[in-house]
Amino acid sequence: MARRTPAPPDDFEEHIVDIDVGDEMRTSYLEYAYSVIYSRALPDARDGLKPVQRRILYSMYDMGLRPDRGHVKSSRVVGETMGRFHPHGDTAIYDALVRMAQPWAMLVPTVDGHGNFGSPDDPPAAMRYTECRMAPAAVAMTATLDEDTVDFRPNYDGREVEPSVLPAAIPHLVVNGASGIAVGMATNIAPHNLVEVVQALRHLITHPKADLDALMRFIPGPDLPTGGKIIGLEGVRDAYETGRGSFKMRATARIESVTPRRKGIVVTELPYGVGTERVKEAIKKLVQTKKLQGISDVVELTDRHHGLRLVIEVKNGFNPEALLEQLYRSTPMEDSFGINAVALVDGQPRTLGLKEMLQVFLDHRFDVVRRRSAYRRGKAADRLHLVEGLLLAILDIDEVIQLIRSSDNAEQARERLMSVFDLSEIQANYILDMPLRRLTRFSKIELDKEREDLLATIAGLDEILGDESRLRKVVSDELAEVAKTYGTPRRTVLLESSGVATATATPLEVADDPCFVYLSSSGLLARTTDAEAPGTGGGRTRHDVIVSAVRATARGEVGVVTSAGRVRKLGVLDLPTLPSTANQPNLQGGAPVGEFLTLDPGERVLALTTFAPAKDGQSSGLALGTAQGVVKRVNPEYLSNRDEWEVIALRDGDSVVGAVELTTGEETLCFITDDAQLLHFGATHVRPQGRGGGGIAGIKLAAGARATWFGALTPTHDDDAVVVTISGSSSALPGTEAGSVKVTPFAEYPGKGRATGGVRCHRFLKGEDTLVFAWAGPAPALAAAASGAPVDLPEAHGRRDGSGVPGSQPVVGCAPPVATVLAAEGVAAP
Repeated sequence: MARRTPAPPDDFEEHIVDIDVGDEMRTSYLEYAYSVIYSRALPDARDGLKPVQRRILYSMYDMGLRPDRGHVKSSRVVGETMGRFHPHGDTAIYDALVRMAQPWAMLVPTVDGHGNFGSPDDPPAAMRYTECRMAPAAVAMTATLDEDTVDFRPNYDGREVEPSVLPAAIPHLVVNGASGIAVGMATNIAPHNLVEVVQALRHLITHPKADLDALMRFIPGPDLPTGGKIIGLEGVRDAYETGRGSFKMRATARIESVTPRRKGIVVTELPYGVGTERVKEAIKKLVQTKKLQGISDVVELTDRHHGLRLVIEVKNGFNPEALLEQLYRSTPMEDSFGINAVALVDGQPRTLGLKEMLQVFLDHRFDVVRRRSAYRRGKAADRLHLVEGLLLAILDIDEVIQLIRSSDNAEQARERLMSVFDLSEIQANYILDMPLRRLTRFSKIELDKEREDLLATIAGLDEILGDESRLRKVVSDELAEVAKTYGTPRRTVLLESSGVATATATPLEVADDPCFVYLSSSGLLARTTDAEAPGTGGGRTRHDVIVSAVRATARGEVGVVTSAGRVRKLGVLDLPTLPSTANQPNLQGGAPVGEFLTLDPGERVLALTTFAPAKDGQSSGLALGTAQGVVKRVNPEYLSNRDEWEVIALRDGDSVVGAVELTTGEETLCFITDDAQLLHFGATHVRPQGRGGGGIAGIKLAAGARATWFGALTPTHDDDAVVVTISGSSSALPGTEAGSVKVTPFAEYPGKGRATGGVRCHRFLKGEDTLVFAWAGPAPALAAAASGAPVDLPEAHGRRDGSGVPGSQPVVGCAPPVATVLAAEGVAAP
C-alpha cells in the first residue's frame, strides 16, 4: 500500500540554502583527512602509540590486567576499548591488539597473548578464542598514570576521560617502530634495539648538542624482530639524518648437508615482514617458469622449539652458493625497507630524524618526571601536615578525648581543637574522623620517624624540581633500569657492503671436471674435487681402508660391482666431496652405499668400475672371481637405458668374492681358498667374454672348499708383494677362534696353470681348519683387530709352508700402502 506524505502545517516556511558542491567536498574531505591523520594512522612522537594502541593499553590498565593476573578473553578487551574510548569497528581494534602481541612484529611486545595469535603468513584466531593481558613492557608504558603525569581529555561521548598520551618509560616509537597510511601521508619506522636506544638517550642527556655521528656510535642501525641481515648502511644514515631512506634486508641462510648425498640451503631468519609462505610461493613460481634451476624441493621444518627452519634442497650438479645468490636477487629472501619517519609533534605531523625522535621522547620524559615529582611532593606535604597535627595532639591525648567528649557537636569540637592545640581545619578534621581505636596505635617515636622520612622525601623532590641537572640524572637512571629490565641482545647483523654479490662469478652448475671416486672397506663412497688424487702423506683413519678407486668426471657415472655379479649405475654428482686440500684419501666424510643403492639380502659391494673405453692404458676391462673358483674378464658395457645389468652368469649357490679393474691386461690374477690353497696366473690366460658369459675355470677346488679372496697384482708389485693369511676354526663363534697370522713374500709362491689346485699357503695348527681372512698385495701399512685396535703384523719370512706366527687376537682388516691406492688394491673384512 502506498504511503502518503502528510501535508506541512499552515505556518510552515520553506528555506533553501545554496551550497557550493566543491566547497562542501573540500571541507568534508579535509575533516576526514584530519580525522585519519590525528585519530587513526599516525603515532604520537612522545609515546610512539597510535590512538587505538593507546586506548587498548589504557583499557587493560583500567581493567587491572597486570602481568601477574590471569588472562582474559580478547573480545572483552576489544569490547571495553570500543565501548568506552574507540568507537570504530572491533576488527580494527583486534588487529591492533594482535600486532602488539606478536614477537615477530614488535621487538618489545606490549600485550601478552595466550592462544593462536597467527604467524607471519597466517591470521590469528578469532577474538573469542584468544586471551590476553598486559605484557611487562606495558606496565612501564602506563606506570604513574595515576600521579597526574599526563593530561586527560574527554572520550568521544564526554562521559569518561582518557589520557592524551601515556607516560611511556620505554621509547616505543624508536624501539618498536610504526607503520600507517593516512590521507596524503604515511609513516614507516624501523624497530631498534632497546639497549642501544637507551645508551643513545643517556648520551644525549649528558651531551645535548651531540651530532648524528655521535648517536650512531650507539645506534648503528635498525634491529629487526626477525633477525636477518641489513646490507649497506648508506640509506640508514640518510634516514637518521632526514627521516627518509631505505636499506636492504637479507635472510640468514647457510649451506648444509640435508641428506648424506644432497646439499641444501637452510634459512633460519627472514627479512622483517616476510613469511615463509611468500618465499615458497616465489620459489615455486620461478621454478615453474624455468627462471630458476637447481631446486628439487622446499621443506618447511619450523616449530616452536627450534624456530624458523626453511630447507631448500639443491639438485646434484648445482652450486648452492650461486643458487643462494639467485634466491637473494629473485625472491623475498632479500627485501627493501623504506623509512619514512612521520609522527605527530605538538599535534602536527612532522618528518623526524633520529635525533629529533630521541629529543621529543626525552622532553616528554622530563615533563612526566617533573609532574610526577610535583604530585608526589604535594602528597608528601599533605601527609606531613597531618603527621604534625597528630604529633601536637598525641602529646596530651587524654585532653583531646575530653575536649571532644565535652563538645556539643562536631563543629564545636573542631573549633575547640583548632583553638586549644593550634591545629588547622584539615588537621582537626583528620583527628575527628579518626576512629578512637587508631589513636592507640600511634606513638610519638613512630610519628617522629615518619615526619623525618617525609621531610627527606620532600627535600629530594624539591631538588628534582629545582635543579635541571638532577632531573636529567633521574631520567637517565630510570632509562638505564628500563634497558636492564626489558633489553634484549641484538638480533640483526649489520653489513657495511652495498650488497653486491661476491659469488656472482661462480657458475650455477657444477663443471664436469675430472675426479676420483673411492669406495672404503666400511662401505663409504666419496669423490675428490680435483683431477689428481690426494697425496700420500700422513697417517690414515682406521676404518678408512680404500677398497676401490676409479677415474671419473663430476657429472659422469661409474659402475658398482656387487657379489651377485651385477653392475649398478651410480651418478658421481650424488657422492659427497672430499676436500681438495686433503693430503690423503680420507673417507670420514663419505656416505654409506645404502644411501645410493638398494641391495638384496646378503649382497655386498665389492669394487667400482668405469664405463670409459680402454684408452691410453687406463682400463683393460674387469676381472671377476667367484667362490666356486670361476674367473672372468669382461669389458663392462655402458647401457644408457638401464640402471643395472649382469656381468657374469653365476651358478646356483655361487657369488663373486672379488672384482678388480685391470689397467694393462698384464696383471697377475690370484685366488686364495678357505682350505689355504693359493693359485696365481697371468691375466692374459683368461680370454675376455661378453656380459652373458659364465666365465672359465680359475682354480680347482677340493671337496667342500670355496675361494675366499680374489684379486690382481700389477707387475711392478710382484717383487715386494706379500700374502697375508689368518687361520681359525669354522666351528668357533666369530671373534673367539684362537687363530694365527702369517705374512709371506708373494714371490715364494710359484705360478701354476689356470684350473689347477695351486700350492699350500698356510699350515693349520691344532684346532684350526679354515682361513678366516686372506689377502695378497704390496706390504700392508695398517692392520686392525675386530675391536678396531691397531695390530702389528709379523715380518714376512721365506717359509712358504710355515705354520704361521700365533697372534693374540685375530686381524680382520688391513690396508695397502697409500702410494698404491690408485691401483685400488685393498681389502675389506669378510
